[in-house]
Amino acid sequence: MSAAIINLAYLLAVALFILGLKGLSHPRTAVRGNQMGATGMLIAIVATLLDRQIVSYEWIIVGLVVGALIGAVMALRVQMTAMPQMVAILNGFGGAASALVAGASVVESALPEAKLPAPLMQLTIAAAASGLIGAVTFWGSLVAFAKLQGLVGDNPLRVGFLHYVNGALLLVAIGLGVLLTLNPMQLGYYWALLVVASIVGLLLVIPIGGADMPVVIALLNSYSGLAAAATGFALNNNALIITGSLVGASGIILTTIMCRAMNRSLRNVLFGVWVPAEAAPKAEDVYAGKVKAASPEDVALLLEGARYVVIVPGYGMAVSQAQHAVRDLMQLLERQGTLVEFAIHPVAGRMPGHMNVLLAEADVPYDRLKEMDEINPRFEQVDVAIVIGANDVVNPLARTDPNSPIAGMPILDVDKARSVVVIKRSLSPGFAGIPNPLFAADNTLMLFADAREGVQQIIAALKSK
Repeated sequence: MSAAIINLAYLLAVALFILGLKGLSHPRTAVRGNQMGATGMLIAIVATLLDRQIVSYEWIIVGLVVGALIGAVMALRVQMTAMPQMVAILNGFGGAASALVAGASVVESALPEAKLPAPLMQLTIAAAASGLIGAVTFWGSLVAFAKLQGLVGDNPLRVGFLHYVNGALLLVAIGLGVLLTLNPMQLGYYWALLVVASIVGLLLVIPIGGADMPVVIALLNSYSGLAAAATGFALNNNALIITGSLVGASGIILTTIMCRAMNRSLRNVLFGVWVPAEAAPKAEDVYAGKVKAASPEDVALLLEGARYVVIVPGYGMAVSQAQHAVRDLMQLLERQGTLVEFAIHPVAGRMPGHMNVLLAEADVPYDRLKEMDEINPRFEQVDVAIVIGANDVVNPLARTDPNSPIAGMPILDVDKARSVVVIKRSLSPGFAGIPNPLFAADNTLMLFADAREGVQQIIAALKSK
């Protein structure tokens, strides 16, 4: 096919990618946006296959069949609570694919039948960049997956010299990339670069604790896009360059949003350690004699007279798969004339938009979901705020204790509601590892239960009245 037709096909694919991203920004258009993105990818793949004069399609068909089977099984079996791990591993596969394809291009161009005196400088520079970023992405994503899956501990590690080791290894990797560019026929430099970059990826993510994993996942997503864009330069593929750039840019934007929501800089996430301050209050001092346990009947009595209820979902809701029970509670309260809204913190759960996706899965209307900046000014008018499995994102210490590890982090002002009900299994701390004075506040009742069971018990108590 002519270059003009191929480029027009790529232009159409890119337009669909952009429209798809716009559609994914709202639940009502998310399905259509997903379909647009998939259609754009199909067009880009078909155009590339027609453009490259493929002699045999056997391996391509095998890859499509195997990939489709694996993807279908994962889509059907992976629970929503495991979606962060899913995203992490997919980021890693994207980085690995980019690094391997770029390396294959360098190998191919060095073959005698390529009829080139040496690989082009653009190819070697792009391949070196793709190999470096792709290997870091792959191994960093594997560590993120292992931490989120519980295969390794998710506690942060304070290892000061590790930053210097990473810096030295990164310089070595860049040096190997320069050597590859100057000596393109010496392919050993590329494989050595992959090995060094892989070590950097492992050591970069290992010290980071579970509290920062949402930011790390967003950043690794950006890395996978940048690796793909670099591979696009190696292959002279415009669609891959633009698509990778879109992913890289959107990942950086999301990372920035997440960092702002946690009042942390990206540098602090990557090289700092989020641990409790030595002067932080002890749990026994915060909770001793102040925590008021409640029964489902007590909570039902409180909700009976409430006109305005705000539900704050957290990771505990995701773990217990309580979103459908929460929807049933919302519908029951609405039938008695209560206004019910959901307060969504940007970093609630373990990935950006985790709570939004869970509630959308349960068919909770999107207009009931309110972002932090929108809902915070209303908490003083809220009759009952129900916190389901959230901890750090509602901890008042972020406002009141300058020595707290979460000091300055924007939180949901749940403590300003007239009454607060916290559904939680225990008083265990969140990722920040510090007690939460909200649990011992005068206006707070603690319902110690699994999130789904607790909500279902409240529903049963309401219906029995």
